[in-house]
Amino acid sequence: MSQDETITRRAGHALDAANFFLADVRDGLGPYLAIYLLTEQKWDEAAIGLVMSLATIAGIVAQTPAGAMVDATRAKRLIMIAAALIVTAASLLLPLMASFWPVAISQSIAHAAGVIFAPAIAAVSLGVFGVSAFTARIGRNETFNHAGNAVGAVIAGAAAYALGPSAVFYLMALMSVGSLISVLAIPARAIDHEVARGLSDRKAGDAETRDEQPSGLSILLTCRPLLIFAICVALFHLANAAMLPLVGQKLALQDKNLGTSLMSACIAAAQLVMVPMALLVGARADRWGHKRFFLAALLILPLRAARYTLSDDKAWLVGVQLLDGVGAGIFGAIMPVIVADLMRGTGRFNVAQGAVITAQSIGAALSTALAGLVVVEAGYSAAFLTLGATAALAWIVCWLLLPESSGATASPPNPVPSPAIAAE
Repeated sequence: MSQDETITRRAGHALDAANFFLADVRDGLGPYLAIYLLTEQKWDEAAIGLVMSLATIAGIVAQTPAGAMVDATRAKRLIMIAAALIVTAASLLLPLMASFWPVAISQSIAHAAGVIFAPAIAAVSLGVFGVSAFTARIGRNETFNHAGNAVGAVIAGAAAYALGPSAVFYLMALMSVGSLISVLAIPARAIDHEVARGLSDRKAGDAETRDEQPSGLSILLTCRPLLIFAICVALFHLANAAMLPLVGQKLALQDKNLGTSLMSACIAAAQLVMVPMALLVGARADRWGHKRFFLAALLILPLRAARYTLSDDKAWLVGVQLLDGVGAGIFGAIMPVIVADLMRGTGRFNVAQGAVITAQSIGAALSTALAGLVVVEAGYSAAFLTLGATAALAWIVCWLLLPESSGATASPPNPVPSPAIAAE
């Protein structure tokens, strides 16, 4: 085995560990924040909701600039370490804060820092493994990410039961230490920073020279397929984000004592299903076509929404939630792959990824508001069908307007300044 192959293998193992440990760190306290503020700090629901909304807005605002930073810097490992330290510090300092604004500011900073992880991990993966192995690598990343989420949820649940809600702070610290060690274990010289931002990969036959310059940021507005994909992603999350909370509400209305336990079962079951879905994308997406996988993820949502309306039985609702693992598992693995396809040769992969994640976050933020309004006016079944219809619209838009970006039917895009795929 050559020295380069040894370094790449080391980088791959370090990325496995980083994805596992960052699964909990990248979202901060996530849903545990509301539980802690409600039970330990005795906040009312309105104040908790406002804090979480402000933190979400901070993350949305920071997402595209974070992608641009990842494109521009060669210190990708350093910014991931800095972000992990910020997120962890904001979480560990939370017990020392009791008033609204310190908590709101600290959690907003944590969310803004946390948006670094997704584009940075994708960039490092592309820079280490190149275009030809990127799909398989992203599938592997998502596999370890979902495994980390599942393990973290189980440990957090057990620790919180034994020690109280504050136990999640110590879990966060442990996961953060693991993520720091893992990121530092990625050999710096294994990362090709030009490839990492979407410029040519000579090993993949993209170009004979590395003198090309990144496209202007206007590529985000002039690349028609990227805009179409961003719209589809926003619609996907507009349809998807509210489904699990609605299921949780239905479960809690039937048995408030079992509601939380059943919600945990829904989350853990979906995460476990996501693991083989991510592996499938990594193994087959290049052969079967990236667009086909994205269409499959979209199609799952209306099927899932319709099945929620058929029964209120607890076992049925939890079983249908397994479909979330199929759709979200495919989506999480295929999204950065499609963005990399569309931005190949432009040098704007990570800022484009940040822009698409911004669209995703906006869709998710609007989803619960839309679902809540429909529930109040027409009931839960109408809300599920409305969300399913939104996903069906996204499927039609994708099928009619988004070109296949890779796989058997795709043609490779041209290098900058005028990628063929950007001109469509």
